[in-house]
Amino acid sequence: MAQKHPACTLKPECVQRLLVCSQEAKKSAYCPYSHFPVGAALLTQDGRIFQASTGLLHPANCPRPHSRCNIENACYPLGICAERTAIQKAISEGYKDFRAIAIAR
Repeated sequence: MAQKHPACTLKPECVQRLLVCSQEAKKSAYCPYSHFPVGAALLTQDGRIFQASTGLLHPANCPRPHSRCNIENACYPLGICAERTAIQKAISEGYKDFRAIAIAR
């Protein structure tokens, strides 16, 4: 039987900040072949969000969340999507429980 997780709601200002951060991450996308930039911002259970350029962490009140973007390669299977990049970075930093992700395309 699957574990039951308590219903969680995010404050509207944090949802808005996640959306803004995913839009900001989209600006860093490397997509010279598809011209389809994507950005993602990932919120952990303990209220932290990740960013591609620094790898630093900030509280969920989101003064400067950390976002991820997609990275393309001429060989399409070697490209990395924004959401996968965000999740991999969070896991590499020891975070495995997530509350929300915002994706801008």
